[in-house]
Amino acid sequence: MEVVRVLRNIFLRAFVVGAAIGAVFAIVTIVGWDAGMSFATRSFHTDAATMTPIALRFFAELRFFLWFGLLTPGLALHWTLKAEAKRTR
Repeated sequence: MEVVRVLRNIFLRAFVVGAAIGAVFAIVTIVGWDAGMSFATRSFHTDAATMTPIALRFFAELRFFLWFGLLTPGLALHWTLKAEAKRTR
């Protein structure tokens, strides 16, 4: 049971850390979009029409990973631990 508790804590804490880092990425992206676009246009010979779907896909995949890769197993393990605690009383 202790292994399940540790795994649950790892999943839930990884979700919180990932959500915080994702929020920082989103803020930096929104704030620095104009400066970043001018840099990307000069350095990589691209435009906003190319970079916008890439940025949106990154945040969509990050959200998918955080929800279904970390939060869902963490909540499932939490639910399992609560059910076992009720059953053993």
